[in-house]
Amino acid sequence: MRPPMWQAVRLALGTASALGLARFAYGLLVPAMREDLGWSLAEAGAMSTANGLGYLLGALVTAVVVRRLGTAAAFRWGMVLTAVALAATAISDDYLALLTARAVAGAAGAVVFITGGVIASRIATRVSSGAPITVYFAGTGLGIVFSGATIPALEDHWHIAWIGLSVAAGLATVVSWTAARTDEDAPAATAGRARVRPVWRTALAYVLFATGYITYITFLSAYLADRHAPITQVVLVWTSLGLAVMAAPALWSRPITDWPGARALATLLGILSAGAALALVAPAPPVILASAIIYGATFMGVPAAVTALIRGDTPPADWTATLAVFTMLFAAGQTVGPWIAGILADHTSTEATLVWTAVLCAVAAVIAATVRRRHPAPPTTARDPASPRRGA
Repeated sequence: MRPPMWQAVRLALGTASALGLARFAYGLLVPAMREDLGWSLAEAGAMSTANGLGYLLGALVTAVVVRRLGTAAAFRWGMVLTAVALAATAISDDYLALLTARAVAGAAGAVVFITGGVIASRIATRVSSGAPITVYFAGTGLGIVFSGATIPALEDHWHIAWIGLSVAAGLATVVSWTAARTDEDAPAATAGRARVRPVWRTALAYVLFATGYITYITFLSAYLADRHAPITQVVLVWTSLGLAVMAAPALWSRPITDWPGARALATLLGILSAGAALALVAPAPPVILASAIIYGATFMGVPAAVTALIRGDTPPADWTATLAVFTMLFAAGQTVGPWIAGILADHTSTEATLVWTAVLCAVAAVIAATVRRRHPAPPTTARDPASPRRGA
């Protein structure tokens, strides 16, 4: 494996930790925590809302953190804080304390997500390929596979599960530490301007995706628990979902790089909507498994496609600021999504969460289909603060 791609693989442990462990693994713990702590679905959804609010805060402060610490240091310390926040989640049964821990995990995860995306984009520029971007986001699948293979066997021992997630996040921090290097870390080079107006349709589609996609993975285990699914089925569904996420680069790197306009984004959103809807067809295990595989193979391709669009339509010096704004929009969507979907599910059934995902992603796909990609950003030059330096 070439050094740039090996760097991207190790960098992908950032999304494995910040997303796969700190955000999505919670969905596996919902049934046990609901039963032990007496939560409603709305209260369970509020935990994801707290994580989303923290994510929003993290997105707001990322630019400031990068100016002070640099991109690489912000990524590294965001990874450290993520591991600490996961450990803190295991300490108390108090609802407010758990909300706080989930919010801190979200804030740290946002810093990791944004800065890692910037580093991956610069690797992609250096090798003239979109593969490092999709590899970076596919790291989420590794975190999901780890969660799916370990958490269900713990059954109602959710405190131990959070400790295990923290240890895994700590190991991910160590392995990814040296991968988080970039060709610039000077304050002047990391400021930039957010350029959202030219890509507002992409931003709108991204908000709808964020509001919809998170409910599927938050309540998937609750959906399975309501149908008395055995542990083996839960493990199979979650590990298959995670493996599908890891396979996404092979499926989507070329379309994201080569397809015109936002065709790849619209296609991803359309398939994602269909995958969520498929689980509503029948509660049979093969159907739910197929739904999870389709979902896994597409949902992390959406931020990869959006990042590629930003990379192509904005100057390199503005990537951090623009990605931060998109992440704030994304955070706003995923903050309200689980809470609203949880309320709907409390008054209907857990199937409402799948309907929520399918409808919002379908609308996002229609909007993305109207996007026309602008001319790519000019090639990086020696005077560009994001340009590679000799010996990097």
